[in-house]
Amino acid sequence: MTEASISVVDSKALLSLFGTRDQHLRKIRDVLNVAISARDDQIHVQGADAAVARATEVLEQLKGIVEHQGSLAPDEVARVLASVTGNGAVHELPPIEVLNPGRKVSPRTPGQARYVKAIADHDLVFCAGPAGTGKTYLAVAMAVSALKQEKIRRIVLVRPAVEAGESLGFLPGDLQAKINPYLRPLFDALREMMDFDQVKRYTEQDLIEVVPLAYMRGRTLNEAFIILDEAQNTTIAQMKMFLTRMGRGSKIVVSGDTTQVDLPPHATSGLIDAMRRLRRIEGLAQVTLSNADIVRHRLVQDIVRAYEQGTKRRSPTA
Repeated sequence: MTEASISVVDSKALLSLFGTRDQHLRKIRDVLNVAISARDDQIHVQGADAAVARATEVLEQLKGIVEHQGSLAPDEVARVLASVTGNGAVHELPPIEVLNPGRKVSPRTPGQARYVKAIADHDLVFCAGPAGTGKTYLAVAMAVSALKQEKIRRIVLVRPAVEAGESLGFLPGDLQAKINPYLRPLFDALREMMDFDQVKRYTEQDLIEVVPLAYMRGRTLNEAFIILDEAQNTTIAQMKMFLTRMGRGSKIVVSGDTTQVDLPPHATSGLIDAMRRLRRIEGLAQVTLSNADIVRHRLVQDIVRAYEQGTKRRSPTA
């Protein structure tokens, strides 16, 4: 018999996590065959080693969703349980057809499948999750597919040019040259979906535009697929400005990692604020991806988990 504990600082978060009349708690207990109780601002899990490990993973992910959204729906509990136990249905969705001949993109985890479905079904989607979960890659794939099917007329890929501990001023070249490194991940994703000449031709024809967030002010974009990447680094005012660029026939996907905010101290992330402020508006979707959705090198999952758990190791003395 093993026991594990999870800290919960907010009693309201604990109520959301357990659900009305403990419905979420009972589901986790039944599926994973563990005993769960709460005392002294902590959740205690008891059971067989493997079951406790899975239950702890489920509760940590659900706690993250509550922190992002302030609430927890039964389908989110079912999705996380399916993801952790390996019983999730990933292949329900057809592959995403992009412009690169013979290449198709498919979600590889239940969380990614839910993200792709949300983009297909809604005109505005917010997605929060750690590095390596495919937030940008899948959104770009859906945008390229929509362009191929002529559902939209152009793709607009946007990033805030926020300095992550390094100064733009020290980069060589003019303003465009300084900004280009911030936009490079978007070009990298695009080049997975189409060949270099296509990217160049579509960019020259304004069918694809990759721009810093500051360049969006004052515009209205009709029949466009607009992706805001690294959205955790927007301010509240920038997020409002971006979201109100949406014109008729357009679709917006906003994604970011709320654990990697590079804004000045005490500045609130526009992504965190928007996911809380807008969660009750009909017609939009919010998706929270977790460590279980990381599809990069297997070490990335362990690295993210180590940072999230606040693992501190003493540096060896020279």
